[in-house]
Amino acid sequence: MADLRTTRTTGYHGYAVKFSPFYDNLLAGAGAANFGLVGNGRLNIVHVPPSGPLNIDKSYDTQDGIFDCTWNELNEHQIATGGGDGSIKLWDLTIPQQPIMNWREHTREVFSVEWNYTHKATFLSASWDTSVKLWSPESPTAVSTWQEHTQCVYAASWCPHQPDTFATVAGDGLLKLWDCKTPHAITTISAHTGEALALDWNKYRPHCLATGSVDKSIKLWDTRNPRLPLETLLGHEYAVRRLKFSPHHDTQLASASYDMTTRIWDINAPMGQPMLQVLDYHTEFVFGVDFNLFIPGQLATYSWDETVAVVQLPSP
Repeated sequence: MADLRTTRTTGYHGYAVKFSPFYDNLLAGAGAANFGLVGNGRLNIVHVPPSGPLNIDKSYDTQDGIFDCTWNELNEHQIATGGGDGSIKLWDLTIPQQPIMNWREHTREVFSVEWNYTHKATFLSASWDTSVKLWSPESPTAVSTWQEHTQCVYAASWCPHQPDTFATVAGDGLLKLWDCKTPHAITTISAHTGEALALDWNKYRPHCLATGSVDKSIKLWDTRNPRLPLETLLGHEYAVRRLKFSPHHDTQLASASYDMTTRIWDINAPMGQPMLQVLDYHTEFVFGVDFNLFIPGQLATYSWDETVAVVQLPSP
């Protein structure tokens, strides 16, 4: 693949990758030693030049694996990470090694952290302890806690159209919709027969989101009428680990999977033909995928093969 560029994170297996919302040439990669089973974690800051190889600019080490990361939407130098020891750390790229905040309220692995890109002042965390928490960098404790899922919560994601609304998916197969101002979920959807691992909201369609599962399927939902999915996308051979809608094309969706591939979908494609492309350059599970906000079609992935990759997709 001529437009594929990579860098190695030797000794650290990829769990998440996120482009900076401030710069078109920076991304963060969250990884863990020993596949996240035991050992250290590392946050890598990767420079993405206009051409040529990727370069790791900075690294931040933790005593436990890092499973997700999210940029502070109000501070270009700050990134929050979720760890295998249940901790959430806030890092400042102008300060070496030590986090500027360290929250320890979750009792198990934190598998999802996401900054609110509308309100910008808070972020969410989702944990294997079945809870979801709302945080502010200004507060030493969680602002709110929700706990209705009965199994590990794998992902929490803000709605880009309603700043107090977010969604979660968990090992109980449920998709839940929440309002920050209420203590209980406002909608509960039986989304998948197996564990639900991933979700993302469509950036252009206010009521559309996608979920992914160990049942190998991706389902599209209309939150106004969630009794049945709008569509089910099939093609992955193993569990779907992460989903990301394009910030530039309302019909384009990327999925990362345990089948070692990243797949690009057109959710408006004719019946039976939604898959646009299969990216199979990784040699292990693909856990991280993200689109660049500034460069249409530029996609980053991060895999258990210790490789961060950036590829330019063709125009849809």
